[in-house]
Amino acid sequence: MTLIDFLILAIVAAICGSLGQAIVGFSRGGCLVAMALGFIGAVVGFWLKNALGLPEPLMLQIAGSDFPVVWSIIGAALFVALITFLTGSGRRRY
Repeated sequence: MTLIDFLILAIVAAICGSLGQAIVGFSRGGCLVAMALGFIGAVVGFWLKNALGLPEPLMLQIAGSDFPVVWSIIGAALFVALITFLTGSGRRRY
């Protein structure tokens, strides 16, 4: 994997993580947090997909590696929701 391939993978993970944050309403952290959430979401989502036996509607192939986009967003949203629930942070106050 070259540096360009890794950067593309990191950008896709950051987009998936930020979409997961937006679904839950979690707004703390920046691009690196969103990127980490995208990678964690990919692991959680891929595990969930295999456990339930569901298909992958959108799989990106980056440098010979498959990245589950939809399940990464779902996994990131579930992970962020769990963190928000456990820590009680990220609540919107009006």
